[in-house]
Amino acid sequence: MTTGPALVSILRQGSYLIASVHTALDDTEMVRFQHDLIEQIGIHRSRGVIIDVGALDVLDSFGSKTLRDIAEMARLRGAVTVIVGIQPEVAFAMVRLGMGTGNVVTALDLEEGLAFLNGLEWLSAPAGDR
Repeated sequence: MTTGPALVSILRQGSYLIASVHTALDDTEMVRFQHDLIEQIGIHRSRGVIIDVGALDVLDSFGSKTLRDIAEMARLRGAVTVIVGIQPEVAFAMVRLGMGTGNVVTALDLEEGLAFLNGLEWLSAPAGDR
């Protein structure tokens, strides 16, 4: 599934969704992404969501808030969200401007994000399945 003209791709990987943001999104595109992703969680009964923002060299306050909102909406739908790929310059700017990801888990890259979610799956599995 793709939001807009290849601005964001949302792919299913087992019980997870991986959303890759390919370019900076304006406010309207960000809201559309939020809606599409939350809808896909229900359609695929996803247990985890990874949002890859590695292609972004800037993240404004609306984008940061929208990512937090997505994570909270996903949580309410039964999925854990991990944001991956925050570039060093973006991290510096977010801290300087007092923006953050709140309680949303972050990881260096997709591999670490998947490892985090896989660890949660293992912890939540019945004892006999471990």
